[in-house]
Formats: sequence, C-alpha cells, structure tokens
Amino acid sequence: MVIGCSNCCSRTGYDSIGNTGPRFGVRHLQCILVFFGLAVAYAMRVNLSVAIVAMTDCNSTNPDFPEFEWNESIKSYLLSSFFWGYVVTQVPGGYLSAIFGAKYMLFFGLLICSCLALLTPFCALTGGWKMLVVLRAVQGLCQGVIFPSTHTFLSKWSPAEERGRLVGYCYSGSQFGTVVMLSVSGFIASSPLGWPSIFYISGLAGILWSLVWFFLCASTPAQHATITPNERRYIETSGQLRRASDAGREEFAPRPNLRTPWRRILTSLPFLSLLLAHCANNWGFWTLLTQIPTFLKNVLGMDIKHNGPLSALPYLAMIILTCAFIWLSDLLKRRGSSMSLNFSRKLFNSLGFWLPMLALIGLGCITNNGASAKLVIGLLTLAVATNSASYLGFHVNHMDLSPNFAGTLMGITNCAANVMSILAPLIVGLIVKDETNASQWQIVFFFTALVYFIGNFVFIIFGRTSVQSWNNPSSSTQTRTPAADEDEETERAPLIDS
Repeated sequence: MVIGCSNCCSRTGYDSIGNTGPRFGVRHLQCILVFFGLAVAYAMRVNLSVAIVAMTDCNSTNPDFPEFEWNESIKSYLLSSFFWGYVVTQVPGGYLSAIFGAKYMLFFGLLICSCLALLTPFCALTGGWKMLVVLRAVQGLCQGVIFPSTHTFLSKWSPAEERGRLVGYCYSGSQFGTVVMLSVSGFIASSPLGWPSIFYISGLAGILWSLVWFFLCASTPAQHATITPNERRYIETSGQLRRASDAGREEFAPRPNLRTPWRRILTSLPFLSLLLAHCANNWGFWTLLTQIPTFLKNVLGMDIKHNGPLSALPYLAMIILTCAFIWLSDLLKRRGSSMSLNFSRKLFNSLGFWLPMLALIGLGCITNNGASAKLVIGLLTLAVATNSASYLGFHVNHMDLSPNFAGTLMGITNCAANVMSILAPLIVGLIVKDETNASQWQIVFFFTALVYFIGNFVFIIFGRTSVQSWNNPSSSTQTRTPAADEDEETERAPLIDS
C-alpha cells in the first residue's frame, strides 16, 4: 500500500517541478518502515482484546492451557491499563523526539514494549491479573512516545506536497496490525500453541522490526547516509512558495532558540478544537476496538475462532477506505479543484466522524430488534472503516498549525485523547452490566454517536489550517493579522492535502 506513493507522486504533476526527488526514494522507505512499526505497535496493543476471551474460556479454544476466573470488572481494568501508562509519556515523547531524534524514541519504545510482550504469559501465570495490569501499564509507557515521535518524524521526512498522502498511508499501518492480530489470534489460541503464543509472536515481530529500523532509518534527511542530494533538497525545500513555515527546513537539528510556547498553544482556539476532535475520535474508535469481540460473542453468539476474523473485518475495510480517500483527495487536486485546504480538512474530517455517527445510530436502532448478524456486522464495519477519512482531517492538522512543534502538539492531543481510551472501556463496563442485553449495548452506541457529532461540529466551527503565529516563537517581531492569515489561506487554496 505504501509503495503506491511513488505512483501517486507521478500523477500529481510534481515531477514537472525542477527540484524533485526520485519517484521511489529514501523517504518512501522510511514511510514503509513507519507503516510496519505502527502495525507491530498496534498488534501488541490489541492482542489482549482477543486473547482475554481465550484466557477466560479455554473450552472455546484449547483446554490444555490455564484458564483465569476474571469477572467483567477485572477485564475492564486489564483492557484499560495499557492507557494508564500510555497517556503519561505522550507530551514527553513529542518533546524528547525533537531533542534526541524520532528514530531513537521509536526504536527504544517498541523494543522495550516487545520484550515485555514476551513476558506477558509469565506475569499472568505467576502474578495474576494485578501483575498483568502493571505490565500492560509499562507497555503503555513505552508506546506513549510512538505517535508524537511519528508526527515529529513525518514532519521531517514528508514533503509538503505529499504530506497528507504519506501520513495517511503510514498511519494505516495501525489498522494493518489490528487486522492481522484480530484475524490470527483466535486460530493461534485454538492451535497447539495456545493463547501464550499470541504474545510471543507479536513480541518477536516487534524485536525484528526494531533491528531493521535501527539500521535503515534516520531521524532527518540530513542524517541519512544514502539519500541523494536531489531528494534531500526536494524534502527540505518542499512547499516553501506555498507554505511559509516550511521554509528553512534545510536542517532539522534542534534549535535552542525555539522554545515551546506552552501558554500560547494551550490558549489557541484552533488547537483546542483539534484537541476536542482528537478526544472524540479516540472515544469512538477505542470503544469499538475493545468491545467488538465481547459484543460479537455475547450478543451474536459467535465463538472466538470466527470472532477474530469478524472483529478484524472493520479494520481491513478501514485500510481500503484510507487508500480510497487519499485517491479522492488526489483526484480533486489533479482536476484543479478550487477547494481550500481548510475546507478539505473539514470535509474529510466530517466524513470520518459523521459517517460513523450515522452507522452507530443505525446500529443502536436495530440492535434491540433482533437484527440479523450480517446487518449488525455491516454497520460495525461501516462505523470503523469510514473513520479513516479523518487521516486527511484532524490527524494532519498538527502539522498545518505548527510544523515546528507537530510532535509536541500530537503529544498533547494524544495524551488527552487517550484519557478517553481509558474511560471508554470503564464506562462501557458501567453501562453494560449484562453483556447479553442488547438494550444496554444500544445505549453505548447512541452515546458514542453523540460524541462523534460534537467533536466534528466544534472542529468545523473553530478549526484552522493556517500556520499559527506561535510556530516561530523566537521571532519576537513577527506578528500576524487576520488579513495575513486570509492571504495565506488564499495562497494555499489549490493544495488539497499538504
């Protein structure tokens, strides 16, 4: 999927610009590595969502392995404990990746997390659920640096003209990892390998990726040993005529005079609307991610061997729709659409939030009326898959607002958003007292639809794509006026996904 970036570049007309890199260059290799890194990270993040069904009901998989007597309250703690640590390292992850380089933050974060994945069965057997909660929280600490560091990394490696496309392809790796893990976990648990191998396989995959990443990756184009001068020049000078903030990207070494303007960031209305959108997205996404296996088993009566592939279906569809939305964005650009970047971001964000909202409303209406399993699965798939449009919406907006502090902004919003990831399974546990009661699941679906609506509505009203004045805090004499922002927006209007 990521390899297709080279073809996209050749179709958008950028080859006609004198200063371009190769159609398939080092930047694409870096994106492929990010894609698989996020795939491995998400595989380790969601492996417990399916494994916990086998761990608490071995008769449905392989009875030769230990079974745990965990009630729904304990399961909720286990599923949410990952995020207890995950939120802690979000902001530090973005800040440290700008100082030490995103390469090393991603390397150590995934390597340590992978080693802990190998220890998961041992901790569960020797220390019980409490030890497992601690281990998952530490894994969350390790993975907390991943998204902020990825945003820092992509802000250095993605040319402005290709930013939306490359970011979309890279982050679809998270869905790829989810699809693989949810698809195969049930079969692994039912095999002679048993449920412990779910953790062993994902941990070994993470260690392998870490080694490949260490030797083939660099934090910036300037630090990469094999990049051509032409491609490096293309990346570092990309979009200077259309996006003033991207000028001066020739060196990405830390600049001590760029102090993080915390107060101005936290009081910026465009940033706060981005923050709310990210929170709403995570609430909806993680409610579905952590609860689909349980819902399928207890409401639709599907055993885990069929549960895994069905749980993975929405995320497979999400990968496909990610490519479709990127294609649509490129199509609008090629046809010379006059759609502004601001409108484009909000259009795709609306598709990514309000289509899932409609699907969840439909799901809530039919769940309590004995709807067929195929219809329920279709609506669940639609609710998850159409969320992929937000990759061209709020997900890229951190780089729009401030390329210099994109990692820090992602750290802040992802920290707050993943508080929602902690609360979502716990709130579901409070609402759904009887997991076979369709009426209780109906409440969950309606509430999640409301969250999606509010998050996107605020982003439409207050969201912006113009580079904010606090992007260059060291320039004390630099001032911005509404007229200047309007001029910049007009100047960038032809750009659909930068």
